[in-house]
Amino acid sequence: MMAVVITAITARADTPPNLSGYPPDSVPPWLDTGSNAWMLTAATLVGLQSVPGLMLLYGGMTKRKYAINTMMMVLYAFAIVLVVWVLAGYMFAFGPALVRINGFNILGTPIPALTSNIIASQASVPAAQQYPNIAMSTLIFFQFVFAAITPALIVGALIERMNFKAWMLFVPLWSLLVYSPVAFWLWGGGWLMQLGVADFSGGYVIHVDAGIAAFVAAAMVGERLVEERKLQPHNLTQVAAGLGLVWLGWNGFNGGDPYGSTIDAAVAVINTNLATAIAVVVWMILDMAYFERPTFTGAVSGAVAGLVGITPAAGYVNGIGAMIIGAVSSAAAWYSLNMFQFRSRLTRHIDDALGVFSDHAVPGIIGGILTGVFADPNITKYVAPGLRGALYGNPFQVVLQLLGVVVVIAYDALMTYLILKLISKITPLKAPLEALRIGDKEMHGEVAYDEFAFATQGDAERMAAGVVVSVINTINRNKEDSSY
Repeated sequence: MMAVVITAITARADTPPNLSGYPPDSVPPWLDTGSNAWMLTAATLVGLQSVPGLMLLYGGMTKRKYAINTMMMVLYAFAIVLVVWVLAGYMFAFGPALVRINGFNILGTPIPALTSNIIASQASVPAAQQYPNIAMSTLIFFQFVFAAITPALIVGALIERMNFKAWMLFVPLWSLLVYSPVAFWLWGGGWLMQLGVADFSGGYVIHVDAGIAAFVAAAMVGERLVEERKLQPHNLTQVAAGLGLVWLGWNGFNGGDPYGSTIDAAVAVINTNLATAIAVVVWMILDMAYFERPTFTGAVSGAVAGLVGITPAAGYVNGIGAMIIGAVSSAAAWYSLNMFQFRSRLTRHIDDALGVFSDHAVPGIIGGILTGVFADPNITKYVAPGLRGALYGNPFQVVLQLLGVVVVIAYDALMTYLILKLISKITPLKAPLEALRIGDKEMHGEVAYDEFAFATQGDAERMAAGVVVSVINTINRNKEDSSY
């Protein structure tokens, strides 16, 4: 009896006390707390790109009377996508394969991801045979913010005229039927991923998807009011704040895709910022060469083009490749926006208000193809061993990248058309004329600014002109006065 007591006391003395304050199950052996912390941080950075990043950027780019409507479209997309995501979207994109053909995974399994045995387990993407050492709930949230920003990007093409009821129907349907299948094909272990098509962080899944959908939707919804079909940002200071959140939020966008605190995460972050900086400078130089002066709105577009262009390649290329991709993506987006989208007879009647096609689809395509050229095995060994581009002896990778572009464009365009066609049978795609004449006050019952506290620019100009005239008249009267 005494021996048993002594043994128990000795065993207790040899067991270190639990000083963390957490139950032992809260930090299981498979959990890397550093990686989990980074992934939650990265997800939050990406979330801030939408709310309030895109809300500020798009809201400032629009006309004053549509500021509330524009921000509401982004806010609604962010909220409703999370609901759809946990009910079916996540497992449809990253769950086990439901449909297989000849060994290729075609569709995931659209089931809820809400139960304790799912959200508290180790993260897994079974069809891709990936098992990151982070919590499943972390991965679900990280992938959600990508799913949310994609339809939010489409807003830029549809501002100042889309019926909000139609938008409320479009977002959940498009997210489930377009975004999730494409994400499965390229990230979740689907057939494009099995073939070897590479998309590091969403050049295809997010930006080509959003840009093509924006182009199709702009054509189907129709043009803005004739007198309003021009870019009139009402608050460029607000745009600057939005761009800052979008740019630095991209550190989480690309830096989080290795699913942990790895060397490749750091490489992706530096490449992202390098490509974007080069893209801004290239856009400004082109503006100065052709329009004789750089514009702030142009520099913003250049930054976005660089961010998009590097996205499919960020964790696969070295710094030289990142600089080239940033420069080429910016130049291609600039040409598309200024020389094609708004001038070509084929496209000038498709009212993509903020040029989402040129600033997202075009650099997304360019960056994706150039990934097949510049993928460096000395970089890819940290995240995708064996991946190499044409410059490193594998020209076939370019062919695979082109295949990915064609598939995403074709599927996205067709499904976006069918979804909007269905919605048009339920409610008009375009807001009523009287609502467009008035703007936010008619659409949402409120305005962005107190009309008495903040005069419009026209009012301010008229007031300034009146002051000048008054001063001149006073001077003239004083000159006529002999006592002057």
